[in-house]
Amino acid sequence: MSQQEVLKDYLKTLGKADYQELMALFAEDAVVLSPLYGERPAAEFYKELFQDTRSSALTLLDVFISPNGDKACINFLYRWTMADGSVTVFDCVDVVEFAPNGKIKLLKIIYDTAQTRKKFNSLKA
Repeated sequence: MSQQEVLKDYLKTLGKADYQELMALFAEDAVVLSPLYGERPAAEFYKELFQDTRSSALTLLDVFISPNGDKACINFLYRWTMADGSVTVFDCVDVVEFAPNGKIKLLKIIYDTAQTRKKFNSLKA
């Protein structure tokens, strides 16, 4: 599977909140760096994210692959309905590093959390 296919599958499975299918895209020791959740093992991060989510709608904007194929960025709009019904929409870029086997080993989530943080903090309170 190409890096672009992995990233498109990532968005699809993230939107469906399919934990098992999503984890199949990640290396066993993969790490996620999130502006809201901090640095976490991917398995823990997505379990908590899915618990905090009622639904997600993701719109792919673009995919950028490094020349040697070990890194990529995916830009998308994320409409996140949190478990309490709060909705936030933001433009997001995920920076991805791939393991030699093509699985995701590091995912850095980048977006402006100004509109999301207050709702997120209320959800976690």
